[in-house]
Amino acid sequence: MKRKTRVYYSEANKALMWERWQQGFTMHEIAALFGNRFHTSVQRIFSSVGGIKPAIRKRSEIALTLSEREEISRGLALQHSIRAIAREIGRSPSTISREVNRNGGLHKYRAYSADKMAWERALRPKACKLAGNYSLIEIITEKLQLYWSPQQIAGWLKRQYPSDESLHVSHETIYRSLFIQTRGVLKRELLQCLRTQRKMRQPKKVSLKGKGLGKIPNAISISERPATVEDRAVPGHWEGDLIEGKQGTYIATLVERHSRYAMLAKVKSKKTEDVTKALIKQAKKLPSELYKSLTWDRGSELANHQDFTLATDIKVYFCDPSSPWQRGSNENTNRLLRQYFPKKSDLSKHSQNKLDSVARQLNERPRKTLNYETPAERFEACVAATR
Repeated sequence: MKRKTRVYYSEANKALMWERWQQGFTMHEIAALFGNRFHTSVQRIFSSVGGIKPAIRKRSEIALTLSEREEISRGLALQHSIRAIAREIGRSPSTISREVNRNGGLHKYRAYSADKMAWERALRPKACKLAGNYSLIEIITEKLQLYWSPQQIAGWLKRQYPSDESLHVSHETIYRSLFIQTRGVLKRELLQCLRTQRKMRQPKKVSLKGKGLGKIPNAISISERPATVEDRAVPGHWEGDLIEGKQGTYIATLVERHSRYAMLAKVKSKKTEDVTKALIKQAKKLPSELYKSLTWDRGSELANHQDFTLATDIKVYFCDPSSPWQRGSNENTNRLLRQYFPKKSDLSKHSQNKLDSVARQLNERPRKTLNYETPAERFEACVAATR
């Protein structure tokens, strides 16, 4: 069997790869641009840097150029002095002297090889901020194992240690230290703690999510919801939906708009009777001042919304069709929950205690939108205000 030869790509080829990668092309599609090769022929280009496009290298404005080095080479061939060459190209004699001495001396200096070696010597990767900072590495590792996102960790560190800059780090540095393992800072196993569990950064892609819409009698449109709900200044207004698992299993998710506090409810099925019963039970756990309205998706699982309102005195508003952004806090929470409850997994096996435990973990994560307070802290303040 003939052994495949390794493919080497030019800088222009690599530039085209990164352009297509950032546009959302798959590795198979990118590989096809270079002769229908298997995706592994381009995968190594992306995986070696964690899917993060390397910065374009640029020469320093004060560095000698190739044309200046050619002038130096011609001057040496004509046996001009170092000072004469320096005057001719407008450089310091010490600059010319160092350039000649480090690249072969008076008799062996060559402009092209000197320029090439200077470019190679200039490759000095900047040390990662985490390198050697074992206290910071330990904190980041601990928080990642609690499923905090790098952005939550970075924001929390600045809030927790405002005067200690040695414990400040950007979320991008954390991501790069995870994806680019050659940095040797954060262990590769911690990639499993990221919500996507990807081994390298993926380009952003647009996805469309379609949903069947049931008929909901006497539904109150979100357009009739009071303006005080919209600005999130007043606590007690919630958003809700179901997340789906395999074989028709579901979990009801609720998020308070002001604090982003989340609650999860176990439901037997998507039938409106089961969902309504679970939501009524969950609503009775809170004081009435902190549960005034519920904004729900357009699904038919809450067709019995009038029974829910009658039992709890909580008004229900329904989003417009195909408008998930109208309950954005809930959509975001549902995305976070997929780390705990993957798609096509059996959601019926999780007890209410398990759901409460997961909700507690979410509520104890700092949020950027709350200035890195946790939803639990913000919600507790609301509870205290009602007493």
